[in-house]
Amino acid sequence: MNYDIKNIKLAKKGALRIEWARKSMPVLVAIAERFNKEKPLKGLKVAACLHVTTETAILSEALKAGGAQIYLCASNPLSTQDDVAASLVRDLKISVYAIKGEDTRTYYRHIQAALAARPHITMDDGADLVSTIHQRPVSMHSNILGGTEETTTGVIRLRALARQGKLRYPIIAVNDALTKHLFDNRYGTGQSTVDGIIRATNELVAGSNFVVCGYGWCGKGVAMRAKGLGARVIVTEVNPLRALEASLDGFDVMPIKQAAKIGDIFVTVTGDINVIRAGHFKAMRSGAIVSNSGHFNVELDLPGLAKLAKKRRYLREFVEEFTLRDGRKIHILGEGRLINLAAAEGHPAQVMDMSFANQALSAEYMAANHRRLKKEVYAVPEAIDRSIAKLKLKSMGIAIDTLTPEQKKYLASWELGT
Repeated sequence: MNYDIKNIKLAKKGALRIEWARKSMPVLVAIAERFNKEKPLKGLKVAACLHVTTETAILSEALKAGGAQIYLCASNPLSTQDDVAASLVRDLKISVYAIKGEDTRTYYRHIQAALAARPHITMDDGADLVSTIHQRPVSMHSNILGGTEETTTGVIRLRALARQGKLRYPIIAVNDALTKHLFDNRYGTGQSTVDGIIRATNELVAGSNFVVCGYGWCGKGVAMRAKGLGARVIVTEVNPLRALEASLDGFDVMPIKQAAKIGDIFVTVTGDINVIRAGHFKAMRSGAIVSNSGHFNVELDLPGLAKLAKKRRYLREFVEEFTLRDGRKIHILGEGRLINLAAAEGHPAQVMDMSFANQALSAEYMAANHRRLKKEVYAVPEAIDRSIAKLKLKSMGIAIDTLTPEQKKYLASWELGT
């Protein structure tokens, strides 16, 4: 078994953290128990490019229970929990290639190491793994049956590949499952992003002008949590429907050019490039705190900011101060990378329980159905979404009603009216 991690001696601490997460992930644990009996992934190699966290460890347990051989690398240089990586290697005998803070060269070397196993299924968070595959000759990956994608940014990239007719194998967009984005993106990103900002800065959110760039499901969650902490929340958007929704939800809506002048704390959650640009940095108040919770750090024009600065230094872990030529200071958190994972622990296990249940069941579905699927991006089957919701409700001790025969007949008819 090959691996490249920070320190195998951290495994004991990692095992305890994994144990703590497991108690909050009953859906994935139940799936693992079934997988252990049925072995739906027997003989398959899975290359997974995911955030190497406690929750990912529970997913790895489920995949291994299903018979898969796993090769795990990080999907972001700052998201790895080194103690968890050590436990995965020591206790689960999984090949892990991930070190928190790894440079770009090491990051891609680790992706190459996972791909060297010639996997049958890929599991991605941001599509760096798939992107790397598509830069290689087809013959090197002819054995791939299919894959899954965890996040919005990755789905955008994969759909671009599919539109161009270049996608080499079918992929399920786990991000689009209702039991993923309605909960993980909104409640997970909302809580963990604000948690990351507070851990990095220890700033008081109450009374601040808190600018959220993007009002998709992640933006909605961040705005909700910032408002709950007493901030005046300002939303910037390019989509008129989302801007209208943000306004009706009670938030101020304005262009980023205007928000830049009055914001105290900024968060980008759009999945697009250069959302906050050099001109916006030039307009900010001294002391502004700027962070990103989208998958890649390209949402902030950091090269543009560097050109504006006469000096830069780290004031504390995850906080880099850029001093502009006129003396104003801009603070960038976590190198502009995912602040909820760079400075905090990512999403709570309770929501990742559903997200990673989608990953596990989608991998099972891909293994069973890949022969009839085209080289396209597919939605998670509705039956999987519903089964996860039912399992989650059951684990929470919540019962719901069922339709009566009369109600089913009414919903299926057109004759009955007033």
